[in-house]
Amino acid sequence: MPRSVNAVASRARKKRILKLAKGYWGKRKNVWTVAKNAVEKGLLYAYRDRRTKKRVIRSLWIQRINAAARMHGISYAQFMGKLLEANLDINRKVLADLAMNHPEAFEAVVRKVA
Repeated sequence: MPRSVNAVASRARKKRILKLAKGYWGKRKNVWTVAKNAVEKGLLYAYRDRRTKKRVIRSLWIQRINAAARMHGISYAQFMGKLLEANLDINRKVLADLAMNHPEAFEAVVRKVA
């Protein structure tokens, strides 16, 4: 009995990986073994960094709130503590947007809690 190889499936698998490797530099884009390793690594980074991105964005919001709060003579920690005491439920995303794009509204929030 002749050896059976599923060329259709293996070619499709290679095409899928090489399509994902499009835009890579050098052998990473057209040599099967190199492209396979590069794509696997890239997919791992993508999976990991979809989670890391959330942390990075939150820390950016905190930095923006801190900078704006310090312009009004109060630290980030004090400001967030006073927000909690005043029962103002404004999340960090909104506060950062106010600090960047609507400084007068942010100043009103600071005056309300201080």
